[in-house]
Amino acid sequence: MMRQSGVRCRSLDIKSEDLDMKKIGILTGGADCPGLNAVIRAVVYKGLQEGYVITGIKNGWQGLIDNDTRILDTRAVSGILDRGGTILGTSRVDPSQSPEQIEKIAENYKRNGMDAVIAVGGEVTLATALDLFNRDILNVVGIPKSIDNALSGTDYAFGFDTAVQVATELIDRLHTTAESHHRIMVIEVMGHYTGWIAVEAGLAGGADVILIPEIKINIEKVCEALRSRHRRGKSFSIIVVSEGAEFDAHSGIPEGYEKRRFGSIGEKLAKLIENITGYEARVSVLGHIQRGGAPTAFDRILGTRFGVKAVEMVKEGKFGKMASYQNNRIKYCDIAEAVKQRKKVEMDLFDIARVFCAE
Repeated sequence: MMRQSGVRCRSLDIKSEDLDMKKIGILTGGADCPGLNAVIRAVVYKGLQEGYVITGIKNGWQGLIDNDTRILDTRAVSGILDRGGTILGTSRVDPSQSPEQIEKIAENYKRNGMDAVIAVGGEVTLATALDLFNRDILNVVGIPKSIDNALSGTDYAFGFDTAVQVATELIDRLHTTAESHHRIMVIEVMGHYTGWIAVEAGLAGGADVILIPEIKINIEKVCEALRSRHRRGKSFSIIVVSEGAEFDAHSGIPEGYEKRRFGSIGEKLAKLIENITGYEARVSVLGHIQRGGAPTAFDRILGTRFGVKAVEMVKEGKFGKMASYQNNRIKYCDIAEAVKQRKKVEMDLFDIARVFCAE
């Protein structure tokens, strides 16, 4: 053990005698997103400072099923702060419905001598963590990860800010093409159940129409808004739509229109606009581009703050709870609160976006 400037630091290597110390496992589950490595790095540094051995669990819950783990020290997390993805790997495995997998998790948790697991993930990962905690199988602390910011109990999850930044940059780039070719440009962004990315990126990127899952699409109203812009001399428009948006039952879709001909909401929307208005429309599906690459400064800092808080929560025995961001402070809430319902777009924010949208 060394001391520098009043801060306790552990050596880079884990010694054999350290294996009798308290241990924290960390896993990253569900889809990847920018900021995961910032969390892992923070847990390792803070955990070592507090005297824990940190065990990285590979590929989400699958790693506890297969006993696929590795000891993490500061060398293992050196240089990963600005990297996207996760050095631990991830999976969408949900063991909650498999007694055999739950038994394996309990066995390997004890075999590795873990005192707690920090589960980093979204709704499914955290719901599984809560289930295992309620079954008294393991002690868990959650960290919220959500590209589309759908987790309750926290103002923001890391990964969302990066997704909004990427989407905004691409909207900016598509503006010039739309204007040059006098086209309607439909930009489909992530957000299966909630429209946070569409609203914030659309507002930041100057979208003319924003369509989200929280409000059904009326295609006639959309087309009339586009016609209104054309009457005012605007020969192009930018539409941002969440992947999970749906058409209103009374949206005026032409009789006989084959919805199943198209693979995504963006394609359906662009085709309908062309059919109804005669305006040329093109679609860009941003997809997984929003997940990849380096995290923004905000997501690096937020992930770091979450990681440090999670270790403090383990030390204080605050299990079954999740680190959360509330009013610019890192607090915690029950995991049950975070996963009980999806956080919908706040309508006051959507109303601000509508001030600048076509009517």
